[in-house]
Amino acid sequence: MYSPPPDPDTEQRMRAHHACAAKALDVRVEPGGEFWGWAGRTLGAPARTATGEPAWLRLVSSPEDKAAGKLWDGALDAQHVFGDLDGRRPALLAVHDAVDDGTAYRAELSVRVDQPVLSDDPVLQRDPQLPDSWWEDLTGTLEKVAAVDTDRVAVRQQYMDRAIPMFVGIPAPAVTCWAAAHADLHWANVTAPLRLLDWEGWGQAPEGFDAATLYAYSLLQEDVAARVRDAFPVLGSPAGLAAEATVCAQLLQTVSRGDNLALADQLRDWSAELRRR
Repeated sequence: MYSPPPDPDTEQRMRAHHACAAKALDVRVEPGGEFWGWAGRTLGAPARTATGEPAWLRLVSSPEDKAAGKLWDGALDAQHVFGDLDGRRPALLAVHDAVDDGTAYRAELSVRVDQPVLSDDPVLQRDPQLPDSWWEDLTGTLEKVAAVDTDRVAVRQQYMDRAIPMFVGIPAPAVTCWAAAHADLHWANVTAPLRLLDWEGWGQAPEGFDAATLYAYSLLQEDVAARVRDAFPVLGSPAGLAAEATVCAQLLQTVSRGDNLALADQLRDWSAELRRR
């Protein structure tokens, strides 16, 4: 999903530090394919290692006093815990940190994923016509993720207690099981053959959280949404209610801020269904 460059000063600083990181990590950045993240916070580009292997160099910036914690260390923590997740996750090859004038910069060099993501937008706009084998790979991979023991937290009980009554209209359901989750499983973070991208926010969440997230972003495509439910029987079950209510609340909250407006009617229908359960 294309995001335009930030203001000229930020753009200049990010490009300069991206180039410095490339030199420090001994990689050559390739022209074309540059990707800017939200508000210029990240800058990624294709690269080649010293041995000619294709890679991806991503630079993240943050105020120095905030360069810590879950999001900052997500990719590094994921590498330590999952590795390449049996080929389903682009392995992190190296990290380079720098600080300049109160801003911290972290460069993450990863194996390049050549397959395009399944959607330019997190919200699915067309049916990708995925084979059964893709869905089997997805369910198997998420089972491996859920089996990991971690103290990282993707969803906090305090958020659920506050947001679910406000946006869904029911008390926060009891969580019967907390499990590790990718926690940002939408259609702009997956490819075919299956690769799961963007591991910044992974951590513990209510059981079924990844399935509920993918379902939410599939709501404009009824056949795909039904396929998500078929692949993940936890959806619609008592065990999955907490995850579904949490994801529904999260996205309705974004709608209230003017984002994901295309999903507004479907999310309200989903929240009404959750209230009846």
